[in-house]
Amino acid sequence: MRYLFISDLHLEAQRPDITRAFLHCLDTRARNADALYILGDFFEVWLGDDNPDPLADQVSAALLALSRQGTAIYLMHGNRDFLIGKSFCRRSGCTLLKDPTLIEINDERVLLMHGDSLCIDDLGYMRMRRWLRNPLSLFILHHLPLKTRHRIGRKLRNESRERTRYKAADITDVNEGEVLRVMHSQRVTTLIHGHTHRPAVHPLEIEGKPAQRIVLGDWDNSGWVLEVDEDGYRLESFEL
Repeated sequence: MRYLFISDLHLEAQRPDITRAFLHCLDTRARNADALYILGDFFEVWLGDDNPDPLADQVSAALLALSRQGTAIYLMHGNRDFLIGKSFCRRSGCTLLKDPTLIEINDERVLLMHGDSLCIDDLGYMRMRRWLRNPLSLFILHHLPLKTRHRIGRKLRNESRERTRYKAADITDVNEGEVLRVMHSQRVTTLIHGHTHRPAVHPLEIEGKPAQRIVLGDWDNSGWVLEVDEDGYRLESFEL
């Protein structure tokens, strides 16, 4: 079995280079994979499945073609695209995953997350996250007029950029204690996540056993893919 993991592409019309790189990835690396996992922030912003978007149509058509060729595609919400719904998944051949999700690779339990819920030291962000992920808030957002959702989306993006610019790096990264707590509670020794834009493989120890936290990279100056097969885990970058 061969699995691919990506996250934080932040697809948008203003970055056609990222879209081209992603579509090339689907035609090459993903074509021979058993499964592709997209762990959040796939799009820079998602205002709802009912929002007309040529980029979304192009991407969903490419994903559907890959799915029909036999690659299973799994998609997890991020903090930028948490309004992706069943309609987009149907037309792209994706299965929507909960955050967190447990899977099994090479007879090992592996935990998948977007990663933002691990950044518990960023109190302001965590408050906003709780509000945005509240079922009542989601219901209201889904039923707002598109113009209103566009306005809210612009406001949230601008505020996010300003907050990140002035916060210390350790505040916007994961809390190591929370990482260990979550991995221990889920009984896993491998965690894969994105969100922080700090790609790396972190060796850990849980109850005396070797463990690892693998952080996926964001697609900006380069693309990032984690490939997993019977030989192990390989986190790789490539030019866009």
